[in-house]
Amino acid sequence: MRAVRYHEHGGPEVLQVDELDRPTPAADEILVEMRAASVNAVDTKFRAGTYGSVSLPAVPGGDGAGVVNEVGEGVEAFDVGDRVFAGGMGHDEGGTFAEYAAIPATKAAHLPESVSFDVGGAIPNVGVTAWLALVDRIGLRPTEHCLVHGGNGGVGHAAVQLGRAVGADVIATAGSDETREGVRDLGAVAAFDYDSETLAEEILNATDGDGVDAILDHRLDEYLGLDLTVAAMNAHIVSITGDIPAVENAPMQDKQPIVQGLAIANTPERRPVLRRLARLLERGDLTAVIAAAHDFETAGDAHRTVSEGGYVGKIVVHP
Repeated sequence: MRAVRYHEHGGPEVLQVDELDRPTPAADEILVEMRAASVNAVDTKFRAGTYGSVSLPAVPGGDGAGVVNEVGEGVEAFDVGDRVFAGGMGHDEGGTFAEYAAIPATKAAHLPESVSFDVGGAIPNVGVTAWLALVDRIGLRPTEHCLVHGGNGGVGHAAVQLGRAVGADVIATAGSDETREGVRDLGAVAAFDYDSETLAEEILNATDGDGVDAILDHRLDEYLGLDLTVAAMNAHIVSITGDIPAVENAPMQDKQPIVQGLAIANTPERRPVLRRLARLLERGDLTAVIAAAHDFETAGDAHRTVSEGGYVGKIVVHP
């Protein structure tokens, strides 16, 4: 089979197409004929060698969608021919930039017939992250104000839709007029420039001065001060990347927020959340905006685009 690999760490140019043996699924795995895989920001960091350790050569890709080609002897949830989508694979299991990937069955779910492989391949990691943050950790409720930083990004654009689906009033930040318009199209009641000098005032005005009940942040080292300024009493702040930085005591004591980190690696059982995402996808309450699609030969360009940002949604790669 063909697969994208990198034999050394470096820029997008280290990605190359190799011929490999088709993997054999273990007892708890399914072999998936991949139709679409997505590029997540963490993939570019693993490739660059700036995020964790990877055994080289490595096949990138931690989520995707396709058709079950073979089923491990211990797997009962899937049959050959099933359409599936899967996410949360580490670099030691099921790299999805390949024609076939052996994927743990616990990290896969059935993909509805009405949902394209591109959408199914793009949503798993970002959708699960958004669900764990807003539903499991925060318990977001109807009419609450929810602030999503980077609402145009992968996790961000999923979180905007998920917040809307539960009936919250979602406010987002994004970098350009075009991306802010795209975020509003996804259901945000307001979208503001994250570089605005009056950002805190704009966010508070959007809540009629009540403050924000829930915040999903991917750059907490930069925005925690802002988050505390716009937060309502006892607000929940969830960071999906990095450590929680130190802050002055007064804002924390005044508003008593709950600040916590989140890593989907700490939730190995993905199927329950993926099944809920599948229902939202089927109902039209959730989708993945596909900003661009690449083939294996231009996988480096896909990684480059993700690193540069400035678009709404996800980038996918086809075998």
